[in-house]
Amino acid sequence: MSSAARPVGPAAGSPPAPVSLREALPYWLKLGFVSFGGPAGQIAMMHTELVERRRWISEGRFLHALNYCMVLPGPEAQQLATYIGWLMHRTWGGFVAGGLFVLPSFFILVALTWIYLAFGQVPAVAGFLSGIKPAVTAIVLFAAYRIGSRALKNAVLWAIAAAAFVAIFFLHIPFPAIVLTAGIVGYVGGRVAPESFAVGGGHGAAGKRYGAALIDDHTPPPPHGRSGWRGLAGVLVAFLGVWAAGLAAVIGIFGWDGTYARMAWFFTKAALLTFGGAYAVLPYVYQGGVETYGWLSATQMIDGLALGETTPGPLIMIVTFVGFVGGWTKEVFGPDALFLAGLGGALVATLFTFLPSFLLILAGGPLVESTHGNVRLTAPLTGITAAVVGVILNLAAFFAWHVLWPKASANAPFSGPFEWFALVVTLAALAALYRFKAGMIPVILACGAAGLAVHFMRTL
Repeated sequence: MSSAARPVGPAAGSPPAPVSLREALPYWLKLGFVSFGGPAGQIAMMHTELVERRRWISEGRFLHALNYCMVLPGPEAQQLATYIGWLMHRTWGGFVAGGLFVLPSFFILVALTWIYLAFGQVPAVAGFLSGIKPAVTAIVLFAAYRIGSRALKNAVLWAIAAAAFVAIFFLHIPFPAIVLTAGIVGYVGGRVAPESFAVGGGHGAAGKRYGAALIDDHTPPPPHGRSGWRGLAGVLVAFLGVWAAGLAAVIGIFGWDGTYARMAWFFTKAALLTFGGAYAVLPYVYQGGVETYGWLSATQMIDGLALGETTPGPLIMIVTFVGFVGGWTKEVFGPDALFLAGLGGALVATLFTFLPSFLLILAGGPLVESTHGNVRLTAPLTGITAAVVGVILNLAAFFAWHVLWPKASANAPFSGPFEWFALVVTLAALAALYRFKAGMIPVILACGAAGLAVHFMRTL
């Protein structure tokens, strides 16, 4: 076991001491600053720290929560952090964990977007990005391996993952259809062969490897995890009230046809109607932001995606970039207050994108906790998790294709020069992560530095 995964605290046979929200807060803040690598990398980071090292939650409970987050619209890694924070420390814990997951990224993206719009692109930045993109490819590949090695416990789940990869990579079947099919397979399999869809394998399946956890496989749900219809109604009323008040405020101040009101409504739909993570929502955001509303250009959208890939937080944080550029472009407060207009757009886009995620976790969490340990109820989610492993592998292949053949297109998939430098960096990053157990942040910084060095060598 690597030092990064070595349990800390008491002996493996006893669970850690209870953790207060104040004690947990530094970790959630740190996670917001180091959560690179997209959802796969972020989930792997949380598993390493929360399951293996700190033992706040067992692997079985972690995967159970992950299964639920995978089927929701929105950023699954941020929702997983929200879920664990809620499970440990009630509603405030969920807000702290989920909010801090995106807050550092929000401020970083606002600063970078302002620099991007005000000063244009600096050639050195392109060199740094040329090293980071292969590193991100390696991180996603490594995360697919880590998650797959834990979630794919038998040949049946391996077959589901392989089928999902073939379906999305070769047949271009939409992600929602893959999720639905995997859920049906899991539902049927949970009745025909329940042993193939059991997560955790009984008490101690995770504990034998990492030790007893604060929230272990058989730890009963906390009182707030057993709320009934009254609790659900309270959560729904509270969130709908906040959403309606926010929408009414921007409509009342700027009008229904105003830029901020359009953003609020558009990003609410984007949060609720798109499944499959950030890469499933990107076409919808592109169509609305570029073609329908003209908040930004196609080139700016691509540049925003590059920024989103190289900053911490979920990739869906590209909505912050879109909102900032949209407010800036539309000059909401006039030509002399472009930064203020951009900041307002970023706030509106981010708030209305992430608000539904908190609602889905806080409203659905008690129901999910009530299904823990019931194979017939959890089998569909287990099947979906297996399918998502195949989808993550597809994402890694997509990254690798664009990194190694940057000028290729769908009609000419291997056209243009092959980027040997990108291949070398990808393989080096994989070796650092797998063989030498290097941290993701040092790998990203080292690869970015290599890209910057090669850029300066080419300009000499």
